Amino acid sequence: MEIKIMKNILDRNQNKADEVREQLKSKGVPMLNLISSPGAGKTTLLERTCEKLSNRIRFGIIEGDITTDRDAQRLKKYDVPIVVINTEGGCHLDSHSISRVLDLFDLESIDLLIVENVGNLICPSQFDLGETCKVAIVSTTEGDDKPAKYPMLFRQAKVVVLNKIDLLPYVNFDISSFRSDMGKLNGSVPIIDISCTRGDGLESWYEWVGEQVPGVRQGFRGY
Repeated sequence: MEIKIMKNILDRNQNKADEVREQLKSKGVPMLNLISSPGAGKTTLLERTCEKLSNRIRFGIIEGDITTDRDAQRLKKYDVPIVVINTEGGCHLDSHSISRVLDLFDLESIDLLIVENVGNLICPSQFDLGETCKVAIVSTTEGDDKPAKYPMLFRQAKVVVLNKIDLLPYVNFDISSFRSDMGKLNGSVPIIDISCTRGDGLESWYEWVGEQVPGVRQGFRGY
């Protein structure tokens, strides 16, 4: 019975996700779904991205969290349209919640919509939001075994961001093991090593983001 109920939930979610995807496609707006554990650095990465690219790319941001708007408050200074979705205990966003807030954005004035999902490596991976692609973010402080332990996200991701590489000398993170596990799960996915605090690797991330946006792809390298 539980399996059937879950299948029905996922089917309904997928139907709405397809509607969201078509709506965004009709406006030429790609959507990135950022997924990570709590504390991996999603919001800090968004801060750095808005800081660097908001003069080139018109962002819209959906902030998903169980409660509070603290992440959104950190991003307000970049003058980017932001909508907060509080799940009130739910461990993920779903396509219905995304559909309900899309009308709060002027999609004609947005180049790229970014969703910061609830901090969780399991549930958000199961629910298609209608995104163009999933972005997996993992930090060195979490350990190198995350791809092996939570394979669904890392199989689905179109890019993997490894954050906090500045802490590698101080944590028990085997980067060779991490890359080996990723190779077995999703051998063609790009892995971008970054440090949001120190700035390492962020240029590669900015280039990848630019490549996702129609009209910005040409000539984005060397911005």
